Amino acid sequence: MRHYHAEPRLSEYAIFNHVVYLAGQVPENSDGDIVAQTSNVLAQVDHLLAEAGSDKSRILMCQIFITDMANMAGMNQVWDAWVVPGCTPPRATVQAALANPDWLLEIVITAAQT
Repeated sequence: MRHYHAEPRLSEYAIFNHVVYLAGQVPENSDGDIVAQTSNVLAQVDHLLAEAGSDKSRILMCQIFITDMANMAGMNQVWDAWVVPGCTPPRATVQAALANPDWLLEIVITAAQT
């Protein structure tokens, strides 16, 4: 197993047996609404998956933590435009309090390497 961008508390991702495990990705800029924050987080996911030798068509599982289910439609709008048709991954979405009250969502991804 290898860890990447390892810091004292967490790594941005780990790879084991050609499976990429991303840490929870949160907005870099928490000033925006759910659409802006979701777009930002998914761009980070794209970047990390590419760095790890994978892409969004290879996602095995996605977990989304959202602070308010009233934001679900806006989040899904961005998600639906982002996912690869025919490769929509299994997904769980739950309402949760996040570490930073300005974050509206956090996304955890597991993907296969290409």
